[in-house]
Amino acid sequence: MRNKTKIVIPSPKPNGLSIERDENGVPHIQATDHTGALWGSGFVHGCDRSTQLLMMRILGQGRVCELLADNEDSLAIDRFFRRANWSENIDAEIEKLDQKTLSLMNSYCDGINAGLGSKKMSALKLMGYKPEPWTVVDSMLISRMVSYLTLAQSQAEVERFFIELVQGGLSTECLAELFPIDVKHFDRDMIEKVSLEERIVPNELIWNIAVPRMMASNNWVVSGSKTESGAALMANDPHLEVNRLPNVWCEQSLSWGDQYLMGMGMPGLPGVVIGRSKTLAWGATYTFMDTIDNWVEECVDGKFRRGDDWQEFTQRVEIIKRKKHPDERVIFYENMHGVLEGNPYENGFYLATRWIAAESGSRSLIGSLKMANARTAEQAMDYLGDIESAWNWVISDAEGNIAYQMSGLMPKRHENWNGFVPAPGWDSDYDWKGVVDKSLLPKRFNPKEGYIVTANQDLNHWGEVSPINMPMGDYRANRIEDVLSKSDQHSIESTKQLQMDVYSRQARMFLDVLLPILSEEGINSKAKTILEDWDCCYGFDSIGAPLFETFYEALRSEIFGISSQGVGPEVMKHLSSKTGIFIDFYDNFDKAILNSDSRWHKDKSRDEAFLAAFKKIENSFTGLRWKEVNTVTFTNMLFQGKLPKFLGFDSREIPLLGGRATPHQGQVYESAGRKTSFAPSVRLIADLSEEHLYTCLAGGPSDNRFSRWYKSGLKNWILGNYKTLKN
Repeated sequence: MRNKTKIVIPSPKPNGLSIERDENGVPHIQATDHTGALWGSGFVHGCDRSTQLLMMRILGQGRVCELLADNEDSLAIDRFFRRANWSENIDAEIEKLDQKTLSLMNSYCDGINAGLGSKKMSALKLMGYKPEPWTVVDSMLISRMVSYLTLAQSQAEVERFFIELVQGGLSTECLAELFPIDVKHFDRDMIEKVSLEERIVPNELIWNIAVPRMMASNNWVVSGSKTESGAALMANDPHLEVNRLPNVWCEQSLSWGDQYLMGMGMPGLPGVVIGRSKTLAWGATYTFMDTIDNWVEECVDGKFRRGDDWQEFTQRVEIIKRKKHPDERVIFYENMHGVLEGNPYENGFYLATRWIAAESGSRSLIGSLKMANARTAEQAMDYLGDIESAWNWVISDAEGNIAYQMSGLMPKRHENWNGFVPAPGWDSDYDWKGVVDKSLLPKRFNPKEGYIVTANQDLNHWGEVSPINMPMGDYRANRIEDVLSKSDQHSIESTKQLQMDVYSRQARMFLDVLLPILSEEGINSKAKTILEDWDCCYGFDSIGAPLFETFYEALRSEIFGISSQGVGPEVMKHLSSKTGIFIDFYDNFDKAILNSDSRWHKDKSRDEAFLAAFKKIENSFTGLRWKEVNTVTFTNMLFQGKLPKFLGFDSREIPLLGGRATPHQGQVYESAGRKTSFAPSVRLIADLSEEHLYTCLAGGPSDNRFSRWYKSGLKNWILGNYKTLKN
């Protein structure tokens, strides 16, 4: 390393521990054993990311009103997390940890506390917050939060949205084109009876504080038969809300003996989540496994029906302490199906919701820490497959093997129920019957094509069960596979180019329908010429990308907003600009739009709808380039853009490369009153012929505005310049 800077570690500390920063501010932790390395990792997390750590814990505990800001938004956040009750049964899960795992976890937590204690000043201290010691309970809470928020939560939101569409009167046939419902077993009458507490808009306030919007990602592995070096290659670029400081990822290099780990971790979680060791490299994307279900409960006089009987709910009372107002007393009603949304003493039908991974955690910690000792792709498949949250893991090893393993707890459900629509709570046949064995989940090992790609698409065909019922579209995956299939000489440089690829197969498919229609109609406008000449790439200087996006939004509104079976123009506008429904699940709507036989084309044929949408935007061309319209400001997670710009807590306006369906994703939309985004939060590449990791982080190592490492990586991230992380 060049320009090394030694980090002073207070005593007591593990024997032989030293920590240095490289020229990019990345901490390099050198220890005598794994236990000491994790102490050092925790110490750096406590020093560099204290605000992020403590904010996440405050959120997860539902104590924002008590410890930070006491207002109505904070109260809504606290209610959300108290309802989730993710601290429940954590002690029981900790008791399942083997002695080695528990020792490693305690060492990591001791390191965090040493790091927090070494902080002389922080934003939270200025706000009067004095943190309690960090414990294994807190790390398991963080693990549950990361697994649910905006990931499993997206499934819950789209299932709720579906109920609202049913109650809004959309026909079963039209709904069946957009959602995975079995018309033969669909009880519409039951769903129409359900009373919902909130309408249309999911509660997204939690994204305005420490929790990033997480969702899409790409990862792939290529065997040595298709690489320039002859060794296996791994690439990963998790897409999440990037316009926040600090970045959710924390980059580190950990070494002990002849072993090392390097890559990206999350403060509060031990070790490296994605990255590499001496003999392995691995990356993750979200699976869209359905791990959260709803049941309809018929409630009368505070009880719920089970068959011909009526049973009592368990009542959980939560006291939310408030700084400036009287404490809030909240009662949650629970049964075997989770937490009820509603008051059972007001007779009616309500949803009960249960997330299966909320009842776990020990296997995840054990499996993730075992990765330090994994040597082969097959061992990694076994360890990563034990993780209880839902991820697509791709793996490459030094022997040239490549592999894929899905992780997550898939509930065993009734044979006629895929988990998407609510089930009748009074029928015990629809209760969960345990968890599907991990051996049945999708997996692959050394496929003949020589590569494996995941990009949140449907991967059910790789397993013996179908855990996914609402995947994202396969545009990105297909583009990556297309590029990988055309060469046997993939390298670090070609992988960098593919991670920065901004070609949209989605745009090409829509233009292949639109442009012939315009030609048949004899239309020869400037807008048509621009779309004809456009290469379907969402580059910074593209003028075709903004025009296509204007057309695409008009087309969706034409079909799903103003048609006789649509949701109405105002609702459509809200869904498009204020929620994540079209951000996460746009492909479901694309399929209906492009299908000329779709029931959604009742008022107008597909071609008539395309033409009508184009005529509405034909004269709206502004000449603006993509970098002028697709922009965000990176804001401090605590102050959220409320401080003057000259103080430097926030970035300038930054353009995002790419679009919704490009490998380098670059989506911008509004959520909870502010701009948010999906883009590669970090880019990782590992070639197993080397002992390096190539990285590009949207941010810097520190959450301290006055640190030189606060946003040190932003410029290179925008330009696509990678740094080399060495052991």
